Amino acid sequence: MSDEAALQALQDAARALDVALDERAGQRLLAYWHLLQRWNQVYNLTALRDPGEMISHHVVDCLAVLPALRRGLIEAGLLGADGRVAAARPLSVLDVGSGGGLPGVVLAILQPEWQVHCVDTVAKKTSFISQVAAELGLPNLRGVHARVETLDPAQHAADLITSRAFASLRLFTDLTAGLLRPTGVWAAMKGKSTAQEEAELDAHVSVFHVEQLVVPGLDAERCLVWMRAAQGSDTTPR
Repeated sequence: MSDEAALQALQDAARALDVALDERAGQRLLAYWHLLQRWNQVYNLTALRDPGEMISHHVVDCLAVLPALRRGLIEAGLLGADGRVAAARPLSVLDVGSGGGLPGVVLAILQPEWQVHCVDTVAKKTSFISQVAAELGLPNLRGVHARVETLDPAQHAADLITSRAFASLRLFTDLTAGLLRPTGVWAAMKGKSTAQEEAELDAHVSVFHVEQLVVPGLDAERCLVWMRAAQGSDTTPR
């Protein structure tokens, strides 16, 4: 797939999703795509090898979640109606089990005012995130090599904790409960119905919305599961 074809695919997807994609963001997504291909030859960041599938199944797939995230964060009061961060500080995002930076890198590129930390237990993957941040000039992106349950809430408390095919909803929320700010939310990207996983959630977690997603050019089931700490529950580290 040529750069021209890849950029056109990104622009077409952004247009279908009503996501503003300026030239700088488009070029950064292309540069990320190139880095993902190059590092994947040595470090096996993703099982996909076809460059076109990396665009559709990874980059566009993560781009498709952005409108839903913006709407949900506005409803949660974390973003203003204009989409700007409501608090005086930047919006803090923790992308758990980020792997090659999905969706963390895409969010950092499209939302430069969000501080995105991509957490993974595999050092080569977080080294890749650090390289992406350096080469693309993304001071709001950081790779964190750690088990998420060992992170210090004083340094990694988040307004939004997200994941993409990381684990069950129960495990995802159990491991990260102590890192969620009192007003924060979880948003888990899933590929199919999550009714069974929702039923297994701990009582301290409340699902308040499940949003079906449409990924332009990809015929696949996708949804975003929104969760928050149940009223009166304690999500501090135990």
